[in-house]
Amino acid sequence: MRFSPPLQYLERGPGGEVSESPAYVEAKGGLMKPQSSNLSICLGLLVLLTGFQCNLFTSLFGRTAEDAATINSVETIIADMTQPHEGRPHGVPESYDWSQQPRLGMGNEAGEFTALTAWGQVYEDAAGNPATNTRVQIRDIRAYFLSRTDGAWHLLQQSQAVEGGAYVEDFVDDLSTDADMRQEADGSISITAGDGFNFHFWPSSGRAAINPEDIAGIFTTVQARLIVDNPALPDDRAQARYLLSMGADYWRDLTAEWDGFRTNGDVAIGRFKYVTVEWQAFNMTSLSAEMIRQNPPPQR
Repeated sequence: MRFSPPLQYLERGPGGEVSESPAYVEAKGGLMKPQSSNLSICLGLLVLLTGFQCNLFTSLFGRTAEDAATINSVETIIADMTQPHEGRPHGVPESYDWSQQPRLGMGNEAGEFTALTAWGQVYEDAAGNPATNTRVQIRDIRAYFLSRTDGAWHLLQQSQAVEGGAYVEDFVDDLSTDADMRQEADGSISITAGDGFNFHFWPSSGRAAINPEDIAGIFTTVQARLIVDNPALPDDRAQARYLLSMGADYWRDLTAEWDGFRTNGDVAIGRFKYVTVEWQAFNMTSLSAEMIRQNPPPQR
């Protein structure tokens, strides 16, 4: 459809012909030009909106998606099986072969066991823990196995929250009691440990079935940090001395009861590291450093 210009923008020539006035031609040309200033404004608003959304995500969840993907690393996983503990776990006898450094247990040889579970343990430092208003927040426990069949890592277990109990620090007779657990806003839990008890935990999803003939490697991981117990009291996280280590057990089957290590055996026990105010990854693997570099497991 063609629109005629208003009469005030028409003029008559010497021969009586009617044409568009120069003013109208100029005005019309301006309307047809791209409005670069308006485009710049729109682009600027888009950038601001994107930044606002990222800041909102960070405010709500405490980290960006990119941060979440870079907490762990291949070198951290290797260090968690090759370096000595950062501190000594309280109440663990020196005669225990995991009291001072990580160690391999059954490794990739599950034997006749057909189930597995990841687990972790939190202890106070052997030198003491002066903090009285600090908790350990624990989230996103996972277990993976490396398949002999396809050479790929497969997720066995994953849960945001964990289950567990307060066990005597040397695990004698497997004695335990209820732990000081608190549900956190993101679905994770937080705990305290001490007075002769650790906090021993595992995925809330339960054990996972495995094919013992297909195990080329096991990897377990969890994330933890220190949080304030009571916001109305002084923040003493800087004085807290909590240690955390990861491991995994093979079990005879999905429902077998503990029977003095006749129905289960550990895959390995990882390095004890101090929990800090920043989220950290704590890991255990049955693979050597060389094999981990050749077959890096999923990292979060």
